[in-house]
Amino acid sequence: MTTTTRNHHHPPRRSSVTDDPWHVDRLDLDAYLTRLGVPARPPSRAALDELHEAHVRAFTFDNIDVLLDTHPGVDLDAVTAKFVGRGRGGYCFEHATLFAAALGRLGYHPERRLGRVEATRTHCVIAVTLDDHTLLADPGFGMSLLRPIPLEDGATDDHGGWAYQIRQVPVGAAGRGWALHRRRGDHWEHMHTHDELPVHPADLVVGHHYTSTYPTSHFRHGLMITRFGDGQHTSVTHTSVTIRRPGQPTEHRALDPDELPTLLHTLAVPLTDDEQTRLLTKVTELRAATG
Repeated sequence: MTTTTRNHHHPPRRSSVTDDPWHVDRLDLDAYLTRLGVPARPPSRAALDELHEAHVRAFTFDNIDVLLDTHPGVDLDAVTAKFVGRGRGGYCFEHATLFAAALGRLGYHPERRLGRVEATRTHCVIAVTLDDHTLLADPGFGMSLLRPIPLEDGATDDHGGWAYQIRQVPVGAAGRGWALHRRRGDHWEHMHTHDELPVHPADLVVGHHYTSTYPTSHFRHGLMITRFGDGQHTSVTHTSVTIRRPGQPTEHRALDPDELPTLLHTLAVPLTDDEQTRLLTKVTELRAATG
C-alpha cells in the first residue's frame, strides 16, 4: 500500500449525526484515505479527480457477496468495514455510499442520484457541485469513469485513453436526465442514464434488496469482477475474461475455471479460504446452469 504524508485537512464535522440521514460522521476518513493512498486536500477539481481515480483503482466492482448470499448491506458502517477494513469491493450502492461520505467529510457537496442501466432504476451515481459546475462521479460501475465528467450536454472527457461523453435527455413530462456514454471503437456506447430526483437512504436499501435478492436479477446469475490496472481494464465472469487497453483490440477469451484462484489473486480480491471455496463452487454451478 502506498504511504503518504497527510496535511490532515479535515473540515469541521456536522453538528450531529441526526442532522444527516447518511451519517457520514461515522466514516473513518483517515483509514479510508490510507486505503486509497492519498492525502486529505481542500476541495478542488484536481483533488476530486485524484480521489475518484484512487477509489476506482483501490476497489473492485464485484457481486461476490450477492452470489454467496452473505451481503452485509449498504449502510455506511457495513460498507466501511468491508471496503476500508478488508479491502474488498462491491457494486454501485456500496461504492457510492462510501465515496459520497468521504466527499461530504472533505467539504464537498455530494448529491446521490439513481439511474437506469437497463429497465430498473438500480444504479447509484453522485453529482458534485464545485465552483458553480456540477460533475458526475461514478465510482461504482463495471467500466467506471476514472475521474468525474461535467454534467453538461455534449461534454466529453478522455483520460488515459478512456473516453466518455455526457448527453442531456428528457425524463418524464418535464424532467431532465443525463446519459453517460463510453467510446467504443468508432461509436459511443450507452452505459446508463440517471435523473435528478431526490434520493434517500431507504432508496438505496430498496435498490440493493432488489438487485441482490430478486430471482431474475442478473447479479444473481453470473459472476462479475472488474478492476482498472496499469493501462488496462480487466473483467472476469463465470465464463470469460476480457481485457481492454486504450487504442488496442479487446482481448476476450473463455475462462478456465482452474485459473479463477489466480485471477482473484491478480485482481487483489481478498477472500477468506471459505469464501473462495464457496465462490468456486458457485461458479461451477453457474457454468453448469448456462451450459
